[in-house]
Amino acid sequence: MDSRGNGRISRRSVLITGGAAAVSAALPAGAAYAAPTTSGADADAIVVGGGLAGLVATAELAAAGRKVLLLDQEPEASLGGQAFWSLGGLFFIDSEEQRLAGISDSLELARADWFGNAGFDRGPEDPLGEDYWAARWAEAYLEFAAEEKRAWLHGMGVRWVPIVGWAERGGQLADGPGNSVPRFHLTLGTGPGVVEPFEKKVREAAEKGLVSFRFRHQVDELTVTNGAVDGVRGGVLEPSDAPRGTPSSRTRIGDFELRAPVVIVTSGGIGGNQDLVRQNWPDRLGAPPKRMVTGVPAHVDGRMLAISERAGARLVNRDRMWHYTEGLVNHSPIWPEHGIRVLAAPSSLWFDARGRRFPNPGIPSYDTLGTLQLIKDTGYDHSWFVLNQRIIDKEFVLSGSEQNPELTRKDLAGYLASRLLNSTPPPVKAFLDRGEDFVVAKTVPELVAGMNRLVGSDLVDAADLERQITARDRQVDNNFTKDDQIMGIRNSLAYSGDLLARTTPLHKILDPAAGPLIAIRMNILTRKTLGGLQTDLSGRVLDERAVPIPGLYAAGEVSGFGGGGVHGYRSLEGTFLGGCLFSGRQAGRAAAAATA
Repeated sequence: MDSRGNGRISRRSVLITGGAAAVSAALPAGAAYAAPTTSGADADAIVVGGGLAGLVATAELAAAGRKVLLLDQEPEASLGGQAFWSLGGLFFIDSEEQRLAGISDSLELARADWFGNAGFDRGPEDPLGEDYWAARWAEAYLEFAAEEKRAWLHGMGVRWVPIVGWAERGGQLADGPGNSVPRFHLTLGTGPGVVEPFEKKVREAAEKGLVSFRFRHQVDELTVTNGAVDGVRGGVLEPSDAPRGTPSSRTRIGDFELRAPVVIVTSGGIGGNQDLVRQNWPDRLGAPPKRMVTGVPAHVDGRMLAISERAGARLVNRDRMWHYTEGLVNHSPIWPEHGIRVLAAPSSLWFDARGRRFPNPGIPSYDTLGTLQLIKDTGYDHSWFVLNQRIIDKEFVLSGSEQNPELTRKDLAGYLASRLLNSTPPPVKAFLDRGEDFVVAKTVPELVAGMNRLVGSDLVDAADLERQITARDRQVDNNFTKDDQIMGIRNSLAYSGDLLARTTPLHKILDPAAGPLIAIRMNILTRKTLGGLQTDLSGRVLDERAVPIPGLYAAGEVSGFGGGGVHGYRSLEGTFLGGCLFSGRQAGRAAAAATA
């Protein structure tokens, strides 16, 4: 890929055969059609959504000298969107941080992991298939992650923690789901640190008159003239001083209509709308959960998916979604039903609602989708971690910028100290003290009594739970074991990063010196939409014939982070922010070329 990402499709990403529509969709931006001339246009481009993908696309348009209207239904305080609240993890391939840690990674290994993880099975070789463009986006993104991505961000001042995390490690077959090696790079500054350079570029462009912010503008319709999208209509919402992330008023005080030769939709997914999550819940996972916690603000409502579909856009893979299985009810909620995800290393024992230990892949950090399937097969919506104080002190990281204050303020020394001193990090301690999902006790019978009180039913039998923990502990006595989880802990301890900062030395859960015992009710937590508007590699939105809709582009989560589902069924983690960066850049540069 060239340094600007324009006018060229990755050498590995597209082998197109058959179908004039597919050929048209694969052409460089501007080659398949000329951008329509819009009489009385208000700008060169309209970007709908002020999250990370929208900021990146706007920055690219402004860098090319285009005038942009950036619309968002939220007040200015929420600029940056969902990305602001993230942990800031980014997926790189063969990075300096990996090489420093002795991690041997390569594009070929990452490609094998990605495609084994994604499981593309909906026509990836058929130009009309739902996975056709998703697979090609995956190829292009992998090359971006292996080549230009880190240098591009580093040049804007972004830096990372030197210890690379090992998320979604699979733990089953070599060609199955999961990362073969650690690839999760924590950004200094967390999510705000990723957003910062692009917000700065956009605000500088606004000072030059190239960008105009239109906050509190809620889009209801994409306007179409002669088959081309040429603007938006909607309502102006009343001013709001709602703090970032909190719900804002939906009272309308006026209407608006704006016109531009291109519109880029970057409005995010459906994770803040539990009704829409249930409506799109995949049949393969059984009935949707009755009880969930919500991992994103309420403004992540999915409105623009249906609005774009009414304008002719093709929505694909709508039943693919990424919800975490280790969600906690936030003791200090910011948005409705606010949940926090635990990023655990592999030492905690995972039990179903009745206290039966999950088989592989029901091990922390292994396979989110596989564990979600295990949980749903039980007929209950919750599960349990059972661990001890020694494990929680070293192994628990809470997702989110607000849960990692040292990292968010770019205090690397403070962050590393919090991970290396083996004392309970203050945010974790706050959940231990105040979180409604936590039970702490000295003995297993006391622990189980608290677990059953919490759910209001005697689902867990103390004697059986203690029998299972004792059986696991017995396996620690030898260097050999038949327990998959103990094998995984030893594998984790063989990696220097986990040994230093993320995995507790192997020990018995019931060791009194490691206590007290802790049980944590784990809830299903909504997060990401993996399907979305189908786009070609320029970010142009396709119709049901897989032909680009003139004037309409999409990027970020609303497009499944590229192509209508670049992740397939599963994420390798660190790829959501990266998907916003890459798809926002692609769409912004292509739209700039189309309006030259």
